[in-house]
Amino acid sequence: MRVLGIETSCDETGVAIYDSEQGLLAHTLFSQVKMHAEFGGVVPELASRDHIRKLVPLIRHTFDQAGLALGQVGGVAYTSGPGLVGALMVGASLARSLAWTWDVPALGVHHMEGHLLAPMLEPNAPPFPFVALLVSGGHTLLVDVRGVGDYRILGETLDDAAGEAFDKTAKMMGLPYPGGPLLSQLADKGTPGVFEFPRPMVDRPGMDFSFSGLKTAVRNTVAAHAVAEAVPAQVMTDIAAGFQEAVVDTLAIKCRRALKETGHRALVIAGGVSANRRLRERLESMAHDRRCKLYYPRLEFCTDNGAMIAYAGCRRLEAGETSPLALDIRARWSLEDLEVVHD
Repeated sequence: MRVLGIETSCDETGVAIYDSEQGLLAHTLFSQVKMHAEFGGVVPELASRDHIRKLVPLIRHTFDQAGLALGQVGGVAYTSGPGLVGALMVGASLARSLAWTWDVPALGVHHMEGHLLAPMLEPNAPPFPFVALLVSGGHTLLVDVRGVGDYRILGETLDDAAGEAFDKTAKMMGLPYPGGPLLSQLADKGTPGVFEFPRPMVDRPGMDFSFSGLKTAVRNTVAAHAVAEAVPAQVMTDIAAGFQEAVVDTLAIKCRRALKETGHRALVIAGGVSANRRLRERLESMAHDRRCKLYYPRLEFCTDNGAMIAYAGCRRLEAGETSPLALDIRARWSLEDLEVVHD
């Protein structure tokens, strides 16, 4: 089955075509980062309008890239949640219209299921069952994955997501938007251990996360080392390194607990923060010590993209799932509410 995937949950417009026999045929992505940088964060109304401007040209380009005529697909998949409601409406409305025009089924896809299944696009795909760590700007989840749609949430964030903590900490350190990747680059130049920050909630049982206290600790440290309202450059790099180590250690400790509880031998990391080099190194080491294997998508599929939506949609469309004509957009949506796909 050949499926067009459309992703418009936030500030990236992603389009892809996935074929169940040939694999990924084409994918294109447009990021709105430069537009939102002026405002220091995503402006929902501007995001929606830009999706409207970019989506049709991207769809045409993707079909051209795949060597297909418009409509040569057996289904259309689109992100229906969670995400920004206006942005989701843009992708869903166009996807439903195209499906109606081409007389093919359409299906709304869970954004985080797309991330969770993104490693399946790689030649060395993870086998079921596995533990998945989903870390992005809006979500931090640990999930017991036994099959497509067969999910049990083991832990989630009680406040900020890991990516959100990176971005907010970067902002308080004076880094421009989007600050998370810049903070990671700064941390790579710093010396871990100069500043020791708390590892939130690791001293109690469970696998939930919290990063608000960690942000406060960094804020206090920045204020304490300011000289004439400025922090010396080397101190900033060391603070960044300390913050990154605290986040990475916290995520690794909770992943170790999840692997121990489930007994699974495979760990998947996905979402924007999964591109973090230090996180990959730390989890690779932890997985090796537990004689487990770590899987993750290529860097271009860590952030939001159409390929993951096309793949997830293809799996569900092949199983006979479709969505009703009425748009079912959800700003919040639990992975545990999804139907299990039986092969």
